[in-house]
Amino acid sequence: FEAESSAALGFGFRCGFLGLLHMEIIQERLHREYNLGVISTTPSIIYKVHDKIGKTKEVDNPVKYPEPQNIEYVEEPFVKVYLMFPKDYLGDMMELCKSRRGEFVSTEFLDTEKVQIIFEMPLSEIITDFYDKVKSLTSGYGSLDYELIDYRATDIVKLDILINGEICDALGSLVHRDKAQFKGRSLVKKLKEEIPRHLFKIALQAAVGGKIIAREDISAVGKNVTGKCYGGDITRKRKLWAKQKEGKKKMKQFGKIQIPQKAFLAALKA
Repeated sequence: FEAESSAALGFGFRCGFLGLLHMEIIQERLHREYNLGVISTTPSIIYKVHDKIGKTKEVDNPVKYPEPQNIEYVEEPFVKVYLMFPKDYLGDMMELCKSRRGEFVSTEFLDTEKVQIIFEMPLSEIITDFYDKVKSLTSGYGSLDYELIDYRATDIVKLDILINGEICDALGSLVHRDKAQFKGRSLVKKLKEEIPRHLFKIALQAAVGGKIIAREDISAVGKNVTGKCYGGDITRKRKLWAKQKEGKKKMKQFGKIQIPQKAFLAALKA
């Protein structure tokens, strides 16, 4: 682990885990033993960003990612992945690796039942839930090993998540351009499920380079302000509705949106 500072969340730590389960266990222990409410953000790797004046910058945080017009090209780390599992799961495992931008290297049958496949893949595709998927697809029999091989040119973009027009640093990430729209849509859908309704409408948006690629709205909690008005002139009801509308408008401008910890965890799994 190492110390880290975020514009949105303040001081914290960048930590390494053995997977999502390991992270959840440590998070639960911090809560149970020290009563700490931990906010976990999207995991990231170190990208090498080459700008147009010939300088190279190592970026591990979406906040530090330069403007697209200043970037010549970006390199990301690639790893050689070794997967061992029973031969019955060969088709599923090949499909999984190809869906994670994997490049096939070789297949080797170790005995009559066991097979090993080797792929070259971007490190970013395996750091979050790849091991969990391997275990799930192989009924727990699969094993994974990998080694860093080199850095290769790639097409990376910064995916921003906006909550009521404000960028949320903690939910931002660096993703491959081909997967940006899919990830943006799944993220805002997950957040819509996890963020509770407020007294005002909440707009959730995913954006790449200022262009909105996905949107979901969380409707406001309704309150019947004219419930006690029986009969009488309609103008009284209209005044109450107008007052409520102004109140919601002001609340949307100054109200603080509470994002629960489970929303950040759901964002990791999206």
